[in-house]
Amino acid sequence: MTASNEPTMGSYVTGGEAFERDTQYIEDRIVSDPAAVSALPAPPASKVGSLGFGLTPGAQAWPVEPGRYRLVAAAACPWANRTLIVRRLLGLEEVISLGMPGPVHDARSWTFDLDPDGRDPVLGSERLQEHYFKRFPGYPRGITVPAIVDVPSGGVVTNDYPQITLDFSTQWREFHRAGAPDLLPADLVDEMWPVMERIFTEVNNGVYRCGFAGSQEAYEAAYERLWVAMDWLEERLSTRRYLMGETITEADVRLFTTLARFDPVYHGHFKANRNKLSEMEHLWGYARDLFQTPGFGDTIDFTQIKQHYYATHSDINPTRIVPLGPDLANWQAPHGRERLGGDPFGNGTPPAQVR
Repeated sequence: MTASNEPTMGSYVTGGEAFERDTQYIEDRIVSDPAAVSALPAPPASKVGSLGFGLTPGAQAWPVEPGRYRLVAAAACPWANRTLIVRRLLGLEEVISLGMPGPVHDARSWTFDLDPDGRDPVLGSERLQEHYFKRFPGYPRGITVPAIVDVPSGGVVTNDYPQITLDFSTQWREFHRAGAPDLLPADLVDEMWPVMERIFTEVNNGVYRCGFAGSQEAYEAAYERLWVAMDWLEERLSTRRYLMGETITEADVRLFTTLARFDPVYHGHFKANRNKLSEMEHLWGYARDLFQTPGFGDTIDFTQIKQHYYATHSDINPTRIVPLGPDLANWQAPHGRERLGGDPFGNGTPPAQVR
């Protein structure tokens, strides 16, 4: 692990206040028919993305083009991890290349320190920041992953992670592998949207609300909200194998990346410690079921996950010591979820082994 020489001390916790995530992103989209999408009405405000709408004001439509774009996604980051899972489930590895920064970033941005000579082999850059600045000189917001870069120009196209995975499913359909799962089944979308919204506000973002709370009162309020939602999920998953029923959907992808980080990071580092995930019968079985499903667990790097949180959030963990535990061998234990019926891929097939 390469230590940063530009610490992020003070970057995350705001004294006396509840944490609020900055959800302003570069909302350009890569679509199969730019003219048609540009003619659609603008989407309503949403923190989980939209389906069936056009562009937000000022956004640009880019054409789907195999080989043109590079997804930059750190294995450590839960928001980027979503794109790794969906890209793999749909079989888009051959058409959208992948650049992977290391787990620890500094105040400037993510760096390609895992690559030879510290440079991305396709983009030739040392930092993701270079591609934001290439298109938006002096870009004032966070240099976040996932981000999609236009390889010919070197400029960032979008970092709008809630929309990226939806567009992988809908706009890149021509290039899906044979047997790819339908992560957005038409008959479930209306029911799935409020589920995803609650997962985002109360769980995906809820753990951060606990960890980045700036006062005891803000922390306790965040803690209560998180565990109300976790108990709701425990009950929901007691009678169904996956969030929406018998097969995996986009909702499962979005929940899984938080669950995978819960015991290694959020339980201790973010003080979300009423109990461990491994102490919740149905959520824990569900998480292991997904982890053992091709496309999910094979995108998880627990070492990088722990390095990222404990070494990057130096205002929470000033020593930047990365804990050795917990023992994670239990992720491979039998989950027993087959008793609820269903199959992760329905009528489809699992992706091939990781190359």
